[in-house]
Amino acid sequence: MKSDVRTYRVADFCFTVENMPFEPDNMLPFIVSDGDCGERVFSLKVVPELPVCGKGGLLYKTPEKPGYPVFNIYTVDGGYLFEYQPVPERPIAGRMVVSEAFDAACLELTGTADLYAINNSLMLMFSFSTARRGALEMHASVAVNGGRGYLFLGKSGTGKSTHSQLWIKHLPGTELLNDDNPVLRVMPSGEVRVYGTPWSGKTPCYKQQNAPVGAIVHLQQAPRNKITRQSVLQAYVSLVESSSAFRPFKELADGWHATMERLCATIPFYRLECLPDREAALLCYNTVNGEQNPA
Repeated sequence: MKSDVRTYRVADFCFTVENMPFEPDNMLPFIVSDGDCGERVFSLKVVPELPVCGKGGLLYKTPEKPGYPVFNIYTVDGGYLFEYQPVPERPIAGRMVVSEAFDAACLELTGTADLYAINNSLMLMFSFSTARRGALEMHASVAVNGGRGYLFLGKSGTGKSTHSQLWIKHLPGTELLNDDNPVLRVMPSGEVRVYGTPWSGKTPCYKQQNAPVGAIVHLQQAPRNKITRQSVLQAYVSLVESSSAFRPFKELADGWHATMERLCATIPFYRLECLPDREAALLCYNTVNGEQNPA
């Protein structure tokens, strides 16, 4: 195990990892020097064995579904204990003790799925530590066109990645920023930007890039193509359904919901009922850009 400390920057927030057993490829674009670091939000230390701590009651447990990951959260002395498995049928991949302030953590790897455990630990810690800083991790695919980022939301299997690829294929100059876990951030100026992250689902798209948000589009499969502007309430529901926010922590949930309220008041939201075809991509692009840049 390496005995060094790495500093990473994601969405212009910095964090450190100590004793990383290997360098994950997805983290490489996000390595920075101490002198090139923004606000530090947390530290994570990989340890051979977690310190002994009093394990309290079960605080949260994900429903166990075949093929879906399992997360259990317990209260412990001075913080929380996380245990997670890639799927219910496999053993625990990692155990992480997190401080009450969500700014420090120790991670014990079991050797059954180390990359899975490291990535999920970092995603969780990033989400917790930035919850009250105007940041929101999303389940979305992001295409960048004309210098603006467009987020496509929807349930798993709806066609988020497919729609991004349709933009790339049929709209010149379009690039993929992230295909699963981008970060939305409300900047101190009030501007909303979308950032690439080290976490992009099954698509290896790990970019240290960002763009102002042009629009957020909630996709729904349908037998024809139709796009409508969402109300503030509909936009809020879309964000709640598509954000990576752990509701058991009230103080963090309050921060996430405050960010969602600002997003709904700032960014145009749409619902696109669509087929996976060229016409859907063109309809979406022309509508969101027509309202962003009226003639």
